[in-house]
Amino acid sequence: MQTASETLALDDVKLAAKRIFSLIASELRQVEVEFERQAQSNVQVIAFLGDYLRASGGKRVRPALTILSNYAVGGEGSRYNSIRMATVMEFLHTATLVHDDIIDDADTRRDRPTVNAIYGNQTAVLMGDWLYMSAFETSLAERSLPILDILTAVTRKMTEGELLQLNLLGRTDVSESQYLDVLQRKTAYLFSACCEVGAMLGGAGERQRRALADYGVNLGTAFQLVDDLLDFTASDDALGKASGVDLIAGKVTLPLIYLLESDSSGRDMVETVIREGNYRAVSRSDLLQAVERVGGLEQARARAYGFAEAARASLDILPDSEYCEALRSIPTYVIERER
Repeated sequence: MQTASETLALDDVKLAAKRIFSLIASELRQVEVEFERQAQSNVQVIAFLGDYLRASGGKRVRPALTILSNYAVGGEGSRYNSIRMATVMEFLHTATLVHDDIIDDADTRRDRPTVNAIYGNQTAVLMGDWLYMSAFETSLAERSLPILDILTAVTRKMTEGELLQLNLLGRTDVSESQYLDVLQRKTAYLFSACCEVGAMLGGAGERQRRALADYGVNLGTAFQLVDDLLDFTASDDALGKASGVDLIAGKVTLPLIYLLESDSSGRDMVETVIREGNYRAVSRSDLLQAVERVGGLEQARARAYGFAEAARASLDILPDSEYCEALRSIPTYVIERER
């Protein structure tokens, strides 16, 4: 049960998010149109799945970061090349989600069945591959080797992150540094690429590019830390997908790392859930209480706040503008969101 002050704080966050996204509402509508255009194919199943994935929505945080970063360095974020590359970033993100859902054997995402749940893993793998290749094909239109370098590097890092995570599944000796390494490869470096590419398209110099790349990696780290906390604490309805599945799948996230480091009985609980693949012998509420007892949630939130503050600090060299202010506000939205 939320207190009145907590409800008010969440309302403020929602209002702030609305202001951020309304600032570039026209550009994000253009991204939707471009997504539909790029997802067209004369192969019927690809055309259908592309439309299905676009309609599944999402927060479009990555295209927003690309466009806002462009404007923040004095560029014109509504130009077609900015919209096109913002859409490329959403294609890359969507491809990772399709492949992640296969690996995690997920049935739902954003309150809708996943591609693998509807069509099976083989179709989903190929659709994810198609999205990756389409993103790179579209990015070639920029004729920019630096941009291609960024995209190839981030795609490699995301793949490495998946492989590293698979190697850590089911293990209870995962360190905080290992966890953060996987998290940043899988999520944060794509945030960084969005911001850096947006800055490049806006004509930024090296210092501004680097600042926005740093902003993106810190923001992305905070974003995924909160995602992992929400999987641990939120309900299925709040998330729009199954909650509590990370540990069932063998993924030990930061609150549990803190529990494992400080409580032997907590270690037994974690190992039981991983071994049995469910919460029947050890309930989620019991595990949550154990984590709270050692301060694991507070420590994980503190880490997220630290990365959010580092993201804001990275923007200090940028000129003041409504777009820079929007970028400063996004870490708060990321930290306080409910899903």
